[in-house]
Amino acid sequence: MTRYSILDLAPVPEGSSPGDALRNTIDLARHADQLGFTRYWLAEHHNMVGIASAATAVVIGQVAAATIRIRVGAGGIMLPNHAPMIIAEQFGTLAELFPGRIDLGLGRAPGTDQMTLRALRVNPMEADRFPDDVLELQALLAEPQPGQTLRAVPGFGTNVPLWILGSSLFGARLAAAFGLPYAFASHFAPDALMQALQVYRAQFRPSEQLGGPYAMAGLNIIAADTDAEANRLFTSAQQRATLMVRGTRGYLPPPIDTIESFWSPSEKTQVGRMLNCSIVGGPETLRRGLEAFIARTGADELMVAAAIFDHGARLESYAIVDEVARDLGLAA
Repeated sequence: MTRYSILDLAPVPEGSSPGDALRNTIDLARHADQLGFTRYWLAEHHNMVGIASAATAVVIGQVAAATIRIRVGAGGIMLPNHAPMIIAEQFGTLAELFPGRIDLGLGRAPGTDQMTLRALRVNPMEADRFPDDVLELQALLAEPQPGQTLRAVPGFGTNVPLWILGSSLFGARLAAAFGLPYAFASHFAPDALMQALQVYRAQFRPSEQLGGPYAMAGLNIIAADTDAEANRLFTSAQQRATLMVRGTRGYLPPPIDTIESFWSPSEKTQVGRMLNCSIVGGPETLRRGLEAFIARTGADELMVAAAIFDHGARLESYAIVDEVARDLGLAA
């Protein structure tokens, strides 16, 4: 049975502050906790004025403290930016404070530009160490071995569940080889989704953490009472993606009545490809879209992203997602 969860990038809308965005994140997490969502994930990004979740472990702690039931985690931590020991201590601390509710998704990309990498004191070649760093982190979160002198405190013995995140076959193969759950970033990079899922499932090797393959797929969902209103709300995400195509990043823009005057034909094609895994519409459109996407991917879990300018509309969108998902018999 397919589960459904939330990926929150803590968007900063135009005219708002990072503090506003983080308070909205906590409010949305409380909302999701009362609904049927399985997890609430936040992602590490740096030097992006439109995303407020750079200090990801800090935000996760605030979200976990504000909720009761829902699992909370990183989707993800960009491991090449950090020493595995530091991440083990951070997420070990979270796991000790919120037992059984913390996830740790790991990405290989830096999540930023080269200038910011230098500010983070990160060597770009660190990404080549990603598989070894995952194993080191896993060992630091496990029960210590006899004679082991290096321990993450807090951290050791918490066995925080690890996930591999990716948008290419590299992550699929690594998750399969390590016997870890796999989350594909199809909400913004969908091209290799089906091939990656096939590779992951075909090559999966059971591990202590996971006995069989478990695949999550990212999906943008913008829901409203009507298709017309949902499509208008979606123009915020379309504008943001267009700006990315142009090489600029900024705050999440308000919706506009028509997107056609905003982008060029080539930009429209590129953005359409980037946001291909999106369902936009009222409840019936959402129902048909979810049924088709689950049938196509066989995803064990959907990670739903919603870049919506108005916080109230974002709350309502996720409430509609929850209602339709329950009607479809998805796991709650």
